[in-house]
Amino acid sequence: MLTLKNIRKSYEGKPLLKGISLKVAQGETLCLLGPSGSGKSTLLRIISGLENAETGEVLWDGESLASTPPHLRGFGLIFQDYALFPHLTVYENVAFGLKMQKTSKEKIHQRVNEVLKQVDLLGFESRQVTDLSGGEQQRVALARALAPRPRLLLFDEPLGALDRKLREYLLAELREILRESRVPAVYVTHDQEEAFTIADRVMLLHEGQIAQEGAPAAVYANPVDGWVASFLGAGNVLEGKMLEGGFVETVLGKIKMPPARRQAKNARVTLLIRPEDVKLGGDSSPLHGRVDDIRFQQNRYRVILEKGFYFYLPDPPQVGEKVNLEIEKMQVLG
Repeated sequence: MLTLKNIRKSYEGKPLLKGISLKVAQGETLCLLGPSGSGKSTLLRIISGLENAETGEVLWDGESLASTPPHLRGFGLIFQDYALFPHLTVYENVAFGLKMQKTSKEKIHQRVNEVLKQVDLLGFESRQVTDLSGGEQQRVALARALAPRPRLLLFDEPLGALDRKLREYLLAELREILRESRVPAVYVTHDQEEAFTIADRVMLLHEGQIAQEGAPAAVYANPVDGWVASFLGAGNVLEGKMLEGGFVETVLGKIKMPPARRQAKNARVTLLIRPEDVKLGGDSSPLHGRVDDIRFQQNRYRVILEKGFYFYLPDPPQVGEKVNLEIEKMQVLG
């Protein structure tokens, strides 16, 4: 399977990838998740052979791919802009890779029908790709990548140009196709929800390094630091200073620390407080803030305080109103 060892790459003299190592197992979908500029797309291009690493190795089943050009690596690539041939029909686009492999016409016809059925495009064979919707074009791109039976699929923000509803629908279809085909995949995105839906394993990239990796549920439940928690939208990340008596001084007031996690006086502490663990408190509560904004979200309201701290209520207070808070539990990140 795919193995990367100590991949390093610079851009305009600045380090972009700082020694990335990873493995992708048979049938596994690994999602590279991170903000713009974190190096995830560059890493994908290095895997594909479209770019070269300055140091490090890309291996398949233990053998280096350094001297193997992109078209001989047996990898399928799917991009956000589809990269379809506009002058060819759906059938001709999907058949392109098979023709390059000098596959017989009979086997091409059989395989094209198979993958078009997989992506729910049977009956579209003679259509021009320029006449298709964005979602349909992305399905054609997926079918074209699947047709030559790749040993690895590489996705670079493949659904980024689609509207939310269509993206959710195609994401569910893509997940099912990957599960059925058992083709290993590396999927690049900056969207946390997309990553958690598609991935067996998530790898967060931050400033060219692996910030955290693991199963989506485990990463979300146990972020290793404040940056990961903030990027994942896991909740409120508060920085504070340890006081005497087991309290932490924060922008909201003094928060009581769990006895097992108390640190030395004046130590810096990072807390993760999830919005579902916050409720309105009484007048004696030491935690308080002023409401800066109210946002309706389906069956509840997101209440945002002037310090950016947020939580949810079924019935919102007024903007400008002072509220007292109680925190039922928290996670200590550092």
